[in-house]
Amino acid sequence: RPGKVVVLYGARRTGKTTLVQEFLKEVQEEPRLVVSGEDIAVHDFLASRSIEKLRAFVGSSRLLVIDEAQRIADIGLNLKLIVDHIEGVRVIATGSSSFDLARNIGEPLTGRKYTLRLYPLAQLEIGVNENSAQTSANLESRLIYGSYPEIVLMIDNRRREQYLQEIVASYLYKDVLELDGVRHSAKIGRLLQLIAFQIGREVSYAELAANLGMSKNTAERYLDLLEKAFVVVRLQGF
Repeated sequence: RPGKVVVLYGARRTGKTTLVQEFLKEVQEEPRLVVSGEDIAVHDFLASRSIEKLRAFVGSSRLLVIDEAQRIADIGLNLKLIVDHIEGVRVIATGSSSFDLARNIGEPLTGRKYTLRLYPLAQLEIGVNENSAQTSANLESRLIYGSYPEIVLMIDNRRREQYLQEIVASYLYKDVLELDGVRHSAKIGRLLQLIAFQIGREVSYAELAANLGMSKNTAERYLDLLEKAFVVVRLQGF
């Protein structure tokens, strides 16, 4: 809607950019500006806090799409200036690190945004293209390798393993381990291993902390960061 920002969160490689591109095909007649937060050339405008600079940047576009928005400093405040002072503009912002994007966008855009979360493929989505026998045959592989879109399309488990290792090396450590205050980076991987061994059981922060040689509060904080980076999902007691 005009005057609103749609914030699209999700883990890397789940299809955020593809989803936005599919949406843009439906509004081809609308003047739009599509930029990436990883493009340093746009930072001068989108981090400026200058209404005139932002107005000049948006120009006649009625739809502004910012991919990897968390890379831009003060993006929340600048988006607030855009929707408040440029009439009729609609904004879509995507990001793969919810803790970065939430910190930068959350408070300034209170009442001005809709938040969507994109997860890997659900079985209901995959089931459109396979029968029950195929679903049963693929169950074990899905439980092991997950349902990233590219993983689902692969037929070789060795390739799936290499793909997931690349995601861990390129994205997980980039998103989580570079955070200020994360001092025990080597223990993040060990923490994830311990969590994987306990899937389906109650998890004790004190037990995890003892096994890792860190305080209970540190273990809890690391798990919170991993959850905000879409690596794990916390299920409370029922």
